[in-house]
Amino acid sequence: MRTTVKRPTCTRCSEPMPLLARPDAQFCSLACKQAAYRERRRAESERVTSEQAARVPVELTSRPRWVRYSSRKVPLRTDGRFASTTDPSSWSDFASAVSATAGEGVGFVLTASDRIVVVDLDHAVTDGRVLPWAQAIVDQLPATYTERGRSGTGLHLWFRGSVPSGRRVRRGEVAVEVYSDRRYMIVGDRVGGTPLELAELPEGAAETLL
Repeated sequence: MRTTVKRPTCTRCSEPMPLLARPDAQFCSLACKQAAYRERRRAESERVTSEQAARVPVELTSRPRWVRYSSRKVPLRTDGRFASTTDPSSWSDFASAVSATAGEGVGFVLTASDRIVVVDLDHAVTDGRVLPWAQAIVDQLPATYTERGRSGTGLHLWFRGSVPSGRRVRRGEVAVEVYSDRRYMIVGDRVGGTPLELAELPEGAAETLL
C-alpha cells in the first residue's frame, strides 16, 4: 500500500511548500516572506499607536497638529524634514506621527484657534517628588491631563482656554512657562492618576501663576 507524505504548508498563504524547501522554512516564496514582514510591521505600528492613544486625551489625538522632534528638540515632519509651528502643511495626524521613525518622539503644535493651553513647570520634580513651589501651582489649578517632560524633571499641565501671549518666568528655583500658540510641546508620559481629559483653565489663572 502506497502512502502519501503530506507536505508542510506556508505559514502565510497555506500553500504547500516547495519540494526542495529547507525543513525549517516558513514561507513558500520570497514574496510571501516579504508580505509577512510588512504585515508584522503594520501590526506592530498599530499596536504602538493604540497604546500611545490610550495615554493621550482624544482632544489632542483627534487634531492633525502632530510633529516629530529631533535630539535638539527641533520639530520635524514625519519624513524627517524640518517642520514649522506656523505651517500646518508640515504637521500630521496622530497615527502618522506615532508610527513615523524620524527623530525621537512626538509633539503637539499649539494654535490659538484650538484654545489649548500648556502650563510648563520646568525642573519641578526631583527624585520622583514634586517640589513644593510646583505642587503649590498644581494645587491651585483644576485637575487636568498632566505629563512628565522629556527630561523627567518637568511637568506639563494641559488645559482648554487661552492666554493673551506666551509667558515665561524664571525666579530662583521657580521656572514657569505658559503657552497657547505657535509653539509645539513634546508629549511625554502621563502622570498616573491625572485625568485623561483637559480641564478648563480658570479665567486669569495664567496671570496669577506668574
